[in-house]
Amino acid sequence: MKNNYSHHDTLYQTIFDIQSTVNFSFEFFPPKTLYNINNNFLPTINKLSIFNPKFISVTCSPQIEYSIDYTYQAIQNIPKNLSLNIAPHITYINNINKISELAQRYWDHGIKNIVALRGDVISQEYCTEVYACDLVTLLKKIADFDISVAAYPEMHPEAQSAKLDLLYLKKKIDCGANRAITQFFFDVDKYLRFRDRCIAIGIDVDIIPGILPILNFQQLQRFVKLTNVYVPTWIHNIFYNLDSNNSTLNKMASLMICVNIIQRLCTEGVKNFHFYTLNQFDITYSLCTLLKNKIKVN
Repeated sequence: MKNNYSHHDTLYQTIFDIQSTVNFSFEFFPPKTLYNINNNFLPTINKLSIFNPKFISVTCSPQIEYSIDYTYQAIQNIPKNLSLNIAPHITYINNINKISELAQRYWDHGIKNIVALRGDVISQEYCTEVYACDLVTLLKKIADFDISVAAYPEMHPEAQSAKLDLLYLKKKIDCGANRAITQFFFDVDKYLRFRDRCIAIGIDVDIIPGILPILNFQQLQRFVKLTNVYVPTWIHNIFYNLDSNNSTLNKMASLMICVNIIQRLCTEGVKNFHFYTLNQFDITYSLCTLLKNKIKVN
């Protein structure tokens, strides 16, 4: 027992060695039913709103029919008294005819933030002729939106090379994007090298790290098959030795992994973090609560 306490004390001290001011933002996906909006989506947003996020984003997938409508409906149900900056995702693929109308509708309803994405290719019709930089340009012509775009520390799966992928990110910034949010990652060194390369090429906006709490390791393995994300051996080992049916232990492990990543990023000067919540509040809430006890949260 003495050794266990020693280990916990070391971890506790590591967490509270962080001396910084950080900002949070959170991502959610839109439920398809009013029941799920009221019983999962809104309660999660309400709980996490106490951390005064810089913004919350709501996804929109071109792979799901009527996804734009789901996103719009979900946003309309977010209580105004929470005073949140809401950033709906807009994807370019297969939604081209709707974009101008939708963006203008968002602007007219007081939504000034957008996450602009090309979207996953589901039709070869747009595969080689539609790019997120075109969407950024279009949105800036409609109104002076505050625009976030995606960045890929481990390279986009469809990119021909890391250099071209980086040049493409710079083009999105040059077209008017205000910041980039990275795909989730677990190897901090990969993010830091990517950030250095962004600076070297003249990208001068914030590259916000995307943090994905591991809610389910089997689910994570499905995610990484669709990406270039590397999961370090030490994370595999943690979950290999855990009973997958023990949700408490799995959540504790996920929390510790996130703390490890964030602590390292803070020591490297990172101030802003974007959490992929998957509409689950508990791990993200616990993590932010733990951090805000030592870190001043704006």
